[in-house]
Amino acid sequence: MSDHLLDRGIGHFKGKVALVTGGSRGIGKAIALELARLGTNIIFNYFRSHNDALQTQSEIEAFGVSCIRVKAHLGEYSKVMEMFELIREHHQSLDILVNNAASGVNRPATELEEKHWDWVFAINAKAPWLCAIEAAKMMDDGGNIINITSLGSQKVLPDYFSVGTSKAALEAMTRYLAVELAPKNISVNAVSGGFVDTKALDSFPGGDKMALSGENTLLGEMVTAEDISKVVSFLCGPDARMIRGQVIVVDGGISLSP
Repeated sequence: MSDHLLDRGIGHFKGKVALVTGGSRGIGKAIALELARLGTNIIFNYFRSHNDALQTQSEIEAFGVSCIRVKAHLGEYSKVMEMFELIREHHQSLDILVNNAASGVNRPATELEEKHWDWVFAINAKAPWLCAIEAAKMMDDGGNIINITSLGSQKVLPDYFSVGTSKAALEAMTRYLAVELAPKNISVNAVSGGFVDTKALDSFPGGDKMALSGENTLLGEMVTAEDISKVVSFLCGPDARMIRGQVIVVDGGISLSP
């Protein structure tokens, strides 16, 4: 990247405020660190990984930006509202929301229980909707909302029924919100990460993990969390202003295979 483009990117992000859900590890952490590197003040939520959250906060603050970590179960309406109350105590406005937090119960549809469905959809679909609406209230000068989705929304994966259908809902939500929030100059897009090299892959059945390996990408290597973070930062920058309501696939070309 040229110095001119790097300066332009840092200039655009410097002093802005971003909320990254599920930001203590994996893709969320990579996104939070990339935005912090560009000069963005960060808020991230986490649910269980307290030690990971402390480490991530330290790494973010090393870039010279502010960082607030919030422990919150986003599957509960009241906890989402409490999180935004805390955000408003520290910041008058919000510029970027990255809906990254996700959960899943890896069972086929025939073995899924109602409580599993409710759990997954509360975190993967309801929470992004609630966060988007609350964030939009703080985006008086426009902003960006990025939803992190999955190839499982379009491609049938083993035991991925609940997550895949919830991610399909998230992609539909992306399009609806892009239109509804456009009058406020809020850009809404999604990034589909394919099979990303994180600990989340451990939840897939062992016999299928080789099929998800980097050997099946066109470059012969797996997509990384940092690859996703670069696309997210681009979508939040000035050069992506005409990209609205789209799902950007970052999968190394693996979805081109039959």
